[in-house]
Order: sequence, then C-alpha cells, then structure tokens
Amino acid sequence: MEVVFKVRGDILIACIKGELDHHNAAPLRKGIDRSMKVFECRDLILDLTEVDFMDSSGIGIALGRYKKLSKSGGRICIAGCSTYIEKVLDMAGVFSIIPKESDVQSALCLLGGEEQLHMEV
Repeated sequence: MEVVFKVRGDILIACIKGELDHHNAAPLRKGIDRSMKVFECRDLILDLTEVDFMDSSGIGIALGRYKKLSKSGGRICIAGCSTYIEKVLDMAGVFSIIPKESDVQSALCLLGGEEQLHMEV
C-alpha cells in the first residue's frame, strides 16, 4: 500500500493506493493522524480511487477517523470507490454516517461548502 497526503486549506486528502488490510492499517492510521496534526487540518478526505482490496481493517480506519474527527468538530468524506470497495463499505453501514462522493473534487466541494455546477452543452 502507498499513501500520498495532499492539503487543501484545512482539508487533508489521503490518496491511498493498493491493498488496505490488517498489514498496513496501523501505519496508515498513524500517518493520517500525524498529518492532520502537522498540517493543522480539520477535515479529511479518504481517496480510495486506487484501492483494489479492503478488509475490515479499512472499515476500521474510516470509522475510527470519523469518531476522532467528530469529537473535534471535523468531518470526513470518502471519495472515488470502485464498485467492490463501495459494496464492502455499504454492507458495513459506513455510508450511513460517512458521506461518499464520486471523486476528490466533489468531496472538496462537499466539505468546503462550495457548489458544483453541472452543465450540458
């Protein structure tokens, strides 16, 4: 697994690539928490666009960050799930408390309060 952190205002974007399982969940959790603190971010986007496998540890990452951020007034959004990852998270009930968006830009609009305009020409 590989993770790249990006910062947009007070939003941390964790772009995760590869398998999100019990082998790498703890380092990912620590990396997210450390980056949130270092960059003074309030909100988090988990970009799962390039995640090809996830077990219950990935669900734990999402729910654990939700719980931690909620206590401090922060928010979390999940972006870019494949059909498989979306099914895993949906079956676990994650989307009943954490919003999902189709891509990072849509998640940024949701957390930043910006409106996205769609137009067909």
